Amino acid sequence: QVQVVESGGGLVQAGGSLRLSCAASGRTSEISFMGWFRQAPGKEREFVVGVAWRSGSTLYADSAKGRFTISRDNAKNTVYLQLNSLKPEDTAVYYCAADVKSRMSILRARQAGYDYWGQGTQVTVSS
Repeated sequence: QVQVVESGGGLVQAGGSLRLSCAASGRTSEISFMGWFRQAPGKEREFVVGVAWRSGSTLYADSAKGRFTISRDNAKNTVYLQLNSLKPEDTAVYYCAADVKSRMSILRARQAGYDYWGQGTQVTVSS
């Protein structure tokens, strides 16, 4: 099994920045892809960005392009999500997830493409 734990959320003013971390543990050698999702109050969980564990190739949702950046540190089994120019509509619980079954890339932006999920970290952006 793989465990993932998010951290780094908080309250920030519009235009500010946060860096979220996702630490993976357990059978990390099985991880093929890591993704970040978010869920705002009353809305469905949506894909934000993901990164291939070995190659580092990335996939961004349109809403994240230009403002958010994903990176990874394989030595620390950690994925980071840098959130810049935050807007009130970015307010959500941000979740990290791991794919250990090397699914097709078409599933990268879908919850069904992941096996293990963290508990989430709250990001609140005030106007």
